[in-house]
Amino acid sequence: MKTFLLPDLAEGLAEAEINEWHVQVGDTVKVDQLLVSVETAKAVVEVPSPYRGKILALHGEKGDIIGTGKPLVDFELLEDNADTGTVVGKVEIGNEIVQSQNLSSPLASSGTLNFKATPAVRALAKKLGVDLSTVKATGPNFAITAQDVEMASKTSAELHPDFEPLKGVRRQMVLSMQKSHAEVVPVTIFDDVDISEWQSKDYTTRLLLALCAACAQEPALNAWYDGNQVARRLFKEVNIGVAMDTQDGLFVPVLHQAQQKNAAEIRKILDEIKNKVQTRSITLAEMTGATIMLSNFGKFAGRYANPIVVPPIVTILAVGKIREEVKLNSAGQPQVHQLMPLSLTFDHRAVTGGEATRFLGQVMAALEKN
Repeated sequence: MKTFLLPDLAEGLAEAEINEWHVQVGDTVKVDQLLVSVETAKAVVEVPSPYRGKILALHGEKGDIIGTGKPLVDFELLEDNADTGTVVGKVEIGNEIVQSQNLSSPLASSGTLNFKATPAVRALAKKLGVDLSTVKATGPNFAITAQDVEMASKTSAELHPDFEPLKGVRRQMVLSMQKSHAEVVPVTIFDDVDISEWQSKDYTTRLLLALCAACAQEPALNAWYDGNQVARRLFKEVNIGVAMDTQDGLFVPVLHQAQQKNAAEIRKILDEIKNKVQTRSITLAEMTGATIMLSNFGKFAGRYANPIVVPPIVTILAVGKIREEVKLNSAGQPQVHQLMPLSLTFDHRAVTGGEATRFLGQVMAALEKN
């Protein structure tokens, strides 16, 4: 018998939720035949078979959450199988469980958590059915203790029948927020920009172009920060994660290489990724690699906000509800102006106050142009 373990589908993801099985126990499958679709990092990923053989067991049902490196499918291999370092989709299979987030692939709000635990604690968690990535660590150097695992198990067992466990996109949001709260030192600055002279009302495109202009002047905010190494990585390319609200939860597709695109190209890409989010056809590659984020919450309500920075990203710009306000013009006459409220949160571990305020000033200067 050969057990296929759930591979790391996105460089550091701790788990995946079973979306749909495409095979049954007793089926004989070929190499690369589709086994299961799983949801992780807000994208549905198809996992093909690395072996040719008969399926003896499927570990988990639809809606179950499987940890990376945990059993997924048991096979009875056929004699002509070549057991090598096969590739699942574009991800190498391995038996080593990832213990910390790989900063080479930030999952825009995926919420993958770093955690530390001894083999004994890991064994206890497995016995009690506790996902270590969801446990609050109280031990030295943020290590998870046996008491932490027991408390998490007790809390889960005592879940009120009227409560439902969060899964899919909402679960990922929980993990993402926990990670941000545990690591980031956030500071938010606010201002209003006068957009009365705008000829175009394509607000999102204008904001994305303004972010690109500001990143060129203040690259410290277009960066990742690694708190473990106390190190940062600055980027020349501007990959903007654009927050999109849906009934299933918050999605953050990424507009890659935005600094190379004009307004028409950006609008076309925005329309495409919005449609993919709505139809749940967006790929994992289109949800990863963000170096800075934009949130336009103002289309609903609210003037200012305290947007959340999700590591390793260090900056997020949020836009509130546009309002009209009477101001005096150069001749001293009252005139109605349109004002757009801006809220910029940055991780003060990686960004200075001067860099952040200059960055916001550059954004505003770009937006004030007609």
